[in-house]
Amino acid sequence: MAAPQPQEGKVKSVLSGDTLVLQNKAKQERTLSLAFINAPRLQQDEACSFESRDFIRKLCVGKVIHFKILYAIPQKTGGGSRDYGTVVLAGGQQLPDLVVQEGWAKLRDDAERKAESPPAAELLEKLQALEAHAKADEKGVWASKPKAIQNIRELSDPKAFAEEHKGQAIESVVERVLSGDRLICRLMVTPTQHVQTTVLVAGLKSPTTARTNPSDGSTQPAEPYGNESQAFVEERLLQRGVQVRVLGVSPNNLLVGEVRHPVGNIAEFLLKEGLARCVDHHSTWLGGEMGKLRQAERSAKERQAGIFKSHVAQRSAGGSESEATVSRVFSADTLFIRNKAGTDRRVNLSSVRQPKPTDPKQSPFGAEAKEFLRKRLIGKHVKVTIDGKRPATEGYDEREMATVSNNNKNVALLLVENGYASVIRHRMDDADRSPIYDELLAAEEAAQKEGKGMWNPKPPKQQSFVDYSESLEKAKRQLTLLSKQKRVPAVVDFVKSGSRFTVLVPRDNAKLTFVLGGIRAPRSARGPNDTAEPFGQEAHDFATKRCMQRDVEIDVEDTDKQGGFIGQLYVNRESFAKVLVEEGLASVHAYSAEKSGNANELFAAEEKAKEARRGLWQDWDPSQEAAEDGEEVEQADTNGVNGDALPPRERNYKDVTVTYVDPSNARVKLQMIGSGKANLDSLMKDFANFHISSSNSQPLQQPPKAGDIVSAKFTQDGVWYRARVRRNDRENKSSDIVYIDYGNTETQPWSALRPLDPSRFGTQKLKPQAIDAALSFLQFPTAPEYLAESVNMLNDITLERDLVANIDFTDARDNNLLWVTLMDPKQASTLNQSINAEVVSEGLAMVARKLRPFERAAGDVVADLKKREEGAKKERLGMWEYGDLTED
Repeated sequence: MAAPQPQEGKVKSVLSGDTLVLQNKAKQERTLSLAFINAPRLQQDEACSFESRDFIRKLCVGKVIHFKILYAIPQKTGGGSRDYGTVVLAGGQQLPDLVVQEGWAKLRDDAERKAESPPAAELLEKLQALEAHAKADEKGVWASKPKAIQNIRELSDPKAFAEEHKGQAIESVVERVLSGDRLICRLMVTPTQHVQTTVLVAGLKSPTTARTNPSDGSTQPAEPYGNESQAFVEERLLQRGVQVRVLGVSPNNLLVGEVRHPVGNIAEFLLKEGLARCVDHHSTWLGGEMGKLRQAERSAKERQAGIFKSHVAQRSAGGSESEATVSRVFSADTLFIRNKAGTDRRVNLSSVRQPKPTDPKQSPFGAEAKEFLRKRLIGKHVKVTIDGKRPATEGYDEREMATVSNNNKNVALLLVENGYASVIRHRMDDADRSPIYDELLAAEEAAQKEGKGMWNPKPPKQQSFVDYSESLEKAKRQLTLLSKQKRVPAVVDFVKSGSRFTVLVPRDNAKLTFVLGGIRAPRSARGPNDTAEPFGQEAHDFATKRCMQRDVEIDVEDTDKQGGFIGQLYVNRESFAKVLVEEGLASVHAYSAEKSGNANELFAAEEKAKEARRGLWQDWDPSQEAAEDGEEVEQADTNGVNGDALPPRERNYKDVTVTYVDPSNARVKLQMIGSGKANLDSLMKDFANFHISSSNSQPLQQPPKAGDIVSAKFTQDGVWYRARVRRNDRENKSSDIVYIDYGNTETQPWSALRPLDPSRFGTQKLKPQAIDAALSFLQFPTAPEYLAESVNMLNDITLERDLVANIDFTDARDNNLLWVTLMDPKQASTLNQSINAEVVSEGLAMVARKLRPFERAAGDVVADLKKREEGAKKERLGMWEYGDLTED
């Protein structure tokens, strides 16, 4: 009998300690049993069966070996025969010699009958000697007390098992590969307790393999690349040692886990080859690992590998990042944004949905979610990236899906984290999903666990607003309450026109129609068939841009006949009526402006608009208006309307110092000489000593807000003063500030500002010492060159001098503005011989064309000032250089 020839094969798997499954280069399989031995049966979980199989598995699975067939035994079923032989490993070790030597198999009872050839007889003799030594040493199956391993083949409660071992990396062996995403694994929970069960590979779905229906025997063909996916995993994982990190259970009650080979996560390799797709179901379990899987899938799509062979990359709707301003919050998932060109567009936040109005558990949180977003975004700069478009469907227009971020914080993620939005479950082919989709899913799961927002089982208290403008009677009742309050916080809910709004007052649960007092804005079109007045639509659009959904403050003064509330509205602490007039989009209504007490501010704003020829004043003729104003003054007498007595001019003398003259309107800042001035001098000494120390030169920790009190070094003298932030320029990182004790203003970079200790130097320690004042009876020129001369004269004769001021009138409606007559005590001035009169005499101011009630009451002073004005005109002084401006 010829000696058996050595053959070569690759070990695909090990069935037990004595049986191998081999593959040739053509992937054909054959089973080889080791000659002359019997190992414990793994299928019957016999004692030492796992250790026996594992001994051989670690030696040869996946490796190329050489083998010889010594004999074959016919099988009782199937008509074939099983081959028995020997194996030589790559390192020269031989089987079955090594198995018997380590005691993991016994010699067969019929071994001697099979040792017919001399080489076989020689091998058997060697094995008998090795077995005798293993017995003597009590190795393997010959141990007196072999280790008992419990192998559970069917989990009674997979969910409980997953909860107990969630997140644990369990050493395992892959026993079978059912498909690319479905394995049968032996989980070695403890050295003596194993669990053999099906494990789904987390984060992906592979094509199905061919399957046979057991009920009728029909065969369902494999999906494209299903068999390739299975073969890919089988070649790399079958009977390999892996770690299974248990994550949870599937809806079918199968364990879901992350399967890691020593070289990495099998899911990542499978996706990179295009043999599976990512799924979202396990994203929250995988956390950051899901991002790697999606990147692997993208790589396969780009290379058109595997199932993505015909994949065509969808063109992005935008992709590049742009900057915009949030102009309106439509809902918790929909925004209107305005680009630098002033164009508005609507975008939906990618992959998130506001609390569903149709869900009784979620719908109560809709208003709260919208308000959450409004407070954080309205009017703020954001960065926008368009992720894709949703085509128009029944009931929906085409929608742009966008990633929006503010201060480097993703807005959608912020909503989900706080429970104010849910995450959309996308189809696998949806290309418009958020780039941080997995983070959104994880945030949603965390919010649900913590019961945040709409995941809180207790619904929020619904805030309902009472419409007090519904009738004049209701408005009058509410007017009594609101007129006693100043700067009431409110929110602009809707803009009806340039000067008419719907505002909400949350603290009073009030809804009001609010009308700006003291001005008249042109009417905008009220429908498609209506025609707007000139600049009416521009005023409406401007008001929408500046006020829509903004936090504002209101002062209520009166009501109109329809139940609207009349008053002042402040945006960022600035009168919006004044802003509207400055833009030339409204004119001053003299009677109501005087009644409101903000006439001077509004008239000054109107003059600016006229000089700049803005809006309504684009064709303004100053000479014609001056003539009209002159005629009006000539006709005015010193009595009130219908002969009513005018309020008397006050006699209230104060020692003052002028610290600043405003170049834009010639108003002044005063300091009262007395205890306040003494306290200020003391505070300034402490302030200077405080800033000498280098430890007190730390910059602001964060950008300042409008209204903040800070410490700033005045650029002209290098001295530190208290200052208030008026407005911020976020692009240039600078602030417009006003020095609250002296009144002058300038722009400073944020880096130059310092925090101010309120307990030592705050306004409660010493109130601001600079007081707003204006010179009574006077109207300063609007022409820039003459106004500059007026300001220079005031600087020369008033700055840093001890003066006396008669406070003629305190305007409580204009931030307690003082109307004053300034006098030099050294020249024994009287109310008729004053600095006010000097300015008129030099032709650098005229008598106000529209006198206030207290001014009209001082007929002698008005008469004296008019004489001085006539003298300046004759001598062509100052503003009268080229004649009388008030003449045609």
